[in-house]
Amino acid sequence: MLLDVIGFILDVAGKVLLGISVYLVHSRVVKEKKINRVVIKEIKKERNLVIIGIILIVVGFFMQLPSKFGGLI
Repeated sequence: MLLDVIGFILDVAGKVLLGISVYLVHSRVVKEKKINRVVIKEIKKERNLVIIGIILIVVGFFMQLPSKFGGLI
């Protein structure tokens, strides 16, 4: 039960981080109306958020996996 809750929280946190990252990039592109060095620099910074988000989604998935199979794993 605890693993399921922690897994769900990590899954949601990962998705939120990815969403924030995408939002920030799009906001910057809209503001700049073009892609230049400043936007490229911002995108490079936000790649770390994307990596963390993906890791949290994967970890959350594996933490939820046992409960999804009724404790068989």
